[in-house]
Amino acid sequence: MATIDDVRALGSSLERSYEVYVRGRLKFRVGQIVYVAFSADERIMEFGFPKELREGLVGGQPEKFQLPSPSDMRFHWVRCDLAALDPGEAREFVVDAWRMVVPQKLSRAYDLAHPDGPA
Repeated sequence: MATIDDVRALGSSLERSYEVYVRGRLKFRVGQIVYVAFSADERIMEFGFPKELREGLVGGQPEKFQLPSPSDMRFHWVRCDLAALDPGEAREFVVDAWRMVVPQKLSRAYDLAHPDGPA
């Protein structure tokens, strides 16, 4: 069962990433692009995810993942029940979402520094 604490330190440590609170919700950004956001009660995590793979993720594990709100369907975005993920899985989604918004050279540097993935 993952919690916000399992991914918060990771999100803050990724290069160019920083945390902000918007209307009481914790979000991680690179520049002005949000790549991970949490609900105010910290039970739901929303994260960047390729649109073309979204239906497969949600359809394959509907107990964990949901489509974003109708207004967010135009974005590369998925939501999940944070407690349904294990901590390692939650960290992988954070890193993958971060990869979508940073230059490839930063993503490659992360891979070299963390060959076994996020700890």
